[in-house]
Amino acid sequence: MSTQSSSPSWPSPRTVTWHRPLLWLALAMAAVTLVGVVGLLVDPRTLTGAPLWAKPLKFAVSILIYSLTLSWLLGLLRRGRRLAWWAGTITAVFLTVEMIVIVGAAAAGVTSHFNVTTPFHAALWSVMAVSIVIVWAIALLVAVLLFRADLGDPARSLAIRAGALVAVAGMGLAFLMTGPTAAQRDSFQGIAGAHTVGVPDGGPGLPLLGWSTVAGDLRIPHFVGMHALQAIPLAALLLELLARRIPALAEPRTRFRLIWVVIGLYLGVLALLTGQALAGQSIVRPDVVVVVSAVSLMVAASIVAGVVLWAGHRTQARSSGTAFAR
Repeated sequence: MSTQSSSPSWPSPRTVTWHRPLLWLALAMAAVTLVGVVGLLVDPRTLTGAPLWAKPLKFAVSILIYSLTLSWLLGLLRRGRRLAWWAGTITAVFLTVEMIVIVGAAAAGVTSHFNVTTPFHAALWSVMAVSIVIVWAIALLVAVLLFRADLGDPARSLAIRAGALVAVAGMGLAFLMTGPTAAQRDSFQGIAGAHTVGVPDGGPGLPLLGWSTVAGDLRIPHFVGMHALQAIPLAALLLELLARRIPALAEPRTRFRLIWVVIGLYLGVLALLTGQALAGQSIVRPDVVVVVSAVSLMVAASIVAGVVLWAGHRTQARSSGTAFAR
């Protein structure tokens, strides 16, 4: 007789009360994604070294994923539902404002971020900056609400809450881009802020993503940190699915400990990417310190995960033996 522990299943999409304004935003972003793809195909113009419509496309996809995730998370809340509804609605409004500026600037053939070349462009950048701060503050509020919510399985709860907090930190890394660089202060040309560290924006970059291949790029840790909101909960989901085939994972405590390993690894990678970007080092040209650090992180995480799995296996074996003896 088996005594495998079980946990409540993940909420079905049909049982979750999805936040409707965020769903409408996701639908709008799907349309903007199509516009961005068409723009890449038919509009040959470039801006700061990248295809003109690459930025609207990237932001549309990112906001699409974020709005769907946030809509689902807010639907899990049972306490503070009115506050959660307003948090989601305000987020949808200000993300819409941000996208209007980004798409409008692309259509006009000018950059949207850091642009203070004229009073009009400075006003648009200020509107975007305020919108970003509000969305970030609400993401922090949602993280707090998730800590007060009953999310079921301990590993799943930890993954969702940690994902939300790391995402808030990742979103906050965007503030590192908003100050003028030394070169901009020495010779101001109407741009105050930059994605890259060590060289001006617009140099060689990865296809579509645009991440610099010759210097540090703060968009990389920003992207990785922000999408912890999806990555870490997906790790918990994967562990629950694997528990059907791997008996050791059927023990909730084992999955809970493994999620801590995932969180530690994710934070380590995020710190490494942030340090690499701030040092002005390209993601595709890591130095020995970065390589050794990355390998050490992976090895340490693998060893700890192996120990946790072995302990879970022994616990499961003892439970099965006790049950058989009875």
